[in-house]
Amino acid sequence: MKIYQHSKLQHLFLVIFCAGMSLQSFSQDNKESNEQDDKQPSQFWKHVRFGGGIGFNFGDRFFSGTLAPSAIYDVNDQLSLGLGLSGTYNKQRNIFSSTILGGSVISLFEPIQQIQASGELEYLNVNQSFSDSATNDRIYWVPALFIGVGYRTKNITFGIRYDVLYNKDKSINLEPWAPFVRVFF
Repeated sequence: MKIYQHSKLQHLFLVIFCAGMSLQSFSQDNKESNEQDDKQPSQFWKHVRFGGGIGFNFGDRFFSGTLAPSAIYDVNDQLSLGLGLSGTYNKQRNIFSSTILGGSVISLFEPIQQIQASGELEYLNVNQSFSDSATNDRIYWVPALFIGVGYRTKNITFGIRYDVLYNKDKSINLEPWAPFVRVFF
């Protein structure tokens, strides 16, 4: 049990550290902006884009819904960094239900305008409840580190990503490979 708790603390520290480093890069002063008049609006918000994803899945007595907003800061024409939130609810009637909540740190790199490479460190809290008394309910944290590549057209990117930290017993995806559609405005 102590090993599990120690691992959970390491993962939480890693997420907080990465988020802090991302925010630190946003807060660096720009010499040109210091020379401008203080009355002019901040240039920061001109480089911020919002987006994310929404997902629904219906089946035989099954429902799944996901809401995942995110925001990125365009550091330059090729690099963007950001943060995201994620919430998912799943229910298979008379079998189980689960709530999955978490956050992520996102990095996007475009070597050319149509190709987008991505890295995303995600940390999720999974809460599973089972209808039968033979199966114990589970609450646990699970990390994911996605490395992906996609084709970008304007604000939409289609691609595939791979979870480097995939664990078949704890990961929320059935496989480490997953297709994605990413939208930012």
